[in-house]
Amino acid sequence: MADPESIPLDPSDPLAREAQTFPLLPGEMIERMRAFGVEGLVSDGQYLFHRGDRTGAFFVVLEGGVDVFDHDDCGQVRLVVAHRAGQFTGEINMFNDRKTLVSGRASGDTQVLRIERNAFRRLISAEPDIGELVLRAFILRRVALLAHGTGGVTLVGPGHSAQMVRLNGFLTRNAYPHRTIDTEVDDDAESFLAHFGVGTDELPVVICDGKVLRNPSNHALADCIGIAIHIDPDHVHDVAVVGAGPAGLAAAVYAASEGLSTVVIEGTAPGGQAATSSKIENYLGFPTGISGQALAGRAQVQAQKFGARLAVSRDVTALHCDAQPYGLTLADGATLKANVIVVATGARYRKLDLPDYETFEGAGIHYAATAMEAGLCAAQPVIVVGGGNSAGQAAMFLSRAASHVHILVRSAGLAETMSNYLVERIEASDRITLHPYSEVTALHGDASLEAVTWTDRHTGAETRQAVGALFVMIGAQPNTDWLAGCVDLDEAGFVCTGGPVSPYATTRPGIFAVGDVRSGSVKRVASGVGEGSVVVQAIHRFLEEHRATVTSAAG
Repeated sequence: MADPESIPLDPSDPLAREAQTFPLLPGEMIERMRAFGVEGLVSDGQYLFHRGDRTGAFFVVLEGGVDVFDHDDCGQVRLVVAHRAGQFTGEINMFNDRKTLVSGRASGDTQVLRIERNAFRRLISAEPDIGELVLRAFILRRVALLAHGTGGVTLVGPGHSAQMVRLNGFLTRNAYPHRTIDTEVDDDAESFLAHFGVGTDELPVVICDGKVLRNPSNHALADCIGIAIHIDPDHVHDVAVVGAGPAGLAAAVYAASEGLSTVVIEGTAPGGQAATSSKIENYLGFPTGISGQALAGRAQVQAQKFGARLAVSRDVTALHCDAQPYGLTLADGATLKANVIVVATGARYRKLDLPDYETFEGAGIHYAATAMEAGLCAAQPVIVVGGGNSAGQAAMFLSRAASHVHILVRSAGLAETMSNYLVERIEASDRITLHPYSEVTALHGDASLEAVTWTDRHTGAETRQAVGALFVMIGAQPNTDWLAGCVDLDEAGFVCTGGPVSPYATTRPGIFAVGDVRSGSVKRVASGVGEGSVVVQAIHRFLEEHRATVTSAAG
């Protein structure tokens, strides 16, 4: 990004789309934007914003220029882009309270239009054509930062270790730029570690703003990179959405867009199980398909554009439902209040009941098939356990990188559990083999998974297969432990809903459930999005009645 001519760009790189990534604003747009900001002169070399700022403004360059810089692990700066007159600063962090990834300073005496964040959000809402141009540029800029590892952190450790996979997955799924140094294959790793005084027994580590984080928890890493946000325990939100899968993000988009103060609590990363799908092809409006992570990324930007706040790396551990407003306790001890709770915590894949299973989780056993996992098992055989759409999508995606994909199902085939288009593709692929009536019976390996044994339940025959990875995608287990008796659950632990108020109302007023966590729901992305959007109507009715009750009691 510092010198585009020195970087071999492919057509998919946002830097090759300069007119969209760094557009020139027409004069008439700039004139409309003046009502939202203040003009000022910035002296040559003066900083407009610094890496780590959470409240930086949006700047339109009127005359002169603004140079944007990245900071490497040793504190050196590198030019990312030089904005000229008619261009603007910023990327998607302008829509939230997260830390700015880069710094910007005036190149020569520079005239700018400074628009503070609250005014910037009003601008995006009031001027939709300007909002569309800016939002597109912001998304492309974040994609470019990710592609080039700009403005992020450095992750160092053995590529196949469970903790390395965890940290890499957390950064990737949260769309945070990072550079990975795999100590198993990278010749520069030793000298890099020596520079920071890190021993191999301390790996993995994250170099974050010059600090060495030794095998940090997800929450500690989120704090350092600035994606964890402060939550005021005394502020009462209109709506707290617990879970940022498709249903939760849809609820957040519609609630925030209709003026409700909305906070979303998510333990790992936006997208839920859907974010682990390499490609979703039957979601309305995307005829060529879209990856689950891309869909989740767009949805969270959309929610934040309307003012929803997203708290990542915060698992909810308890719901306090005895009085209004309801209270939530988070894993780090923080608390928040809300008049309405939307339960959208979804479900997780079940685990196999096998000796040493936990030993290999993250070290050969995975529950997602994204580019990161595919890279770990490239040119090796892999096994996918499961017969649903997620398993089918994973098998098709992995067949491009793995030497062969083996699908194991306990039933006779895939027709009853998988969409027909996926079944046909799997049958047509010479890189995928289906093994019916089969289940995994043994795992083999030392530090990481090396081989798997499965048994044909009809014949009793055992097969031992060397593998690069085992992908487990079987069944669904609801994430409802935190509800602690506040609402009724069915025998499997899913939330019971229904009644005259709303199909998504639980047995406690003001608490709703949407998506995969709801008993009887259709486990599809589109249905989750539909439920999340429709439930907002019932939320409005409840809030109106609640406010009327509070007013009556006060009078």
